[in-house]
Amino acid sequence: MDAIDEKLLSALRENGRASTAMLARLVGRSRTSVQSRIERMEKQGIIVGYGVRLAPEHAAGAVRAHVMIKVGPKETRVVSTALREIPQVRMLHSVSGEVDLIAVAVTASVAEMDQVIDRIGALDGVERTTSSIILSTKFER
Repeated sequence: MDAIDEKLLSALRENGRASTAMLARLVGRSRTSVQSRIERMEKQGIIVGYGVRLAPEHAAGAVRAHVMIKVGPKETRVVSTALREIPQVRMLHSVSGEVDLIAVAVTASVAEMDQVIDRIGALDGVERTTSSIILSTKFER
């Protein structure tokens, strides 16, 4: 990875549908060079996919929360597997500090979020949870 690859990744984070021609102009390289770089990063597993980011007004009714999870000793794998089965859990981070995992959950209502948080807390291996409802996102890349 070099500075050109980093610029390409940054541009793709902003707009995953950017054309090769636009990316080439941005980094000052030919379209074929840019396409080769992107293909190489995909083959190396640096780029693993492209996704959709919804406009805030489209997701206006969604309730999002960070659920901090403290797990028992040697229980992280079991808890992670169980969390993967909860469709409202969109992302799971392993972290250092007072908690072991942070789950990002998305639901249609506060009542549903309450149920999801209770379900997470009831999983075997979970010692305790602390949750924070996300009020707004200031920016996302």
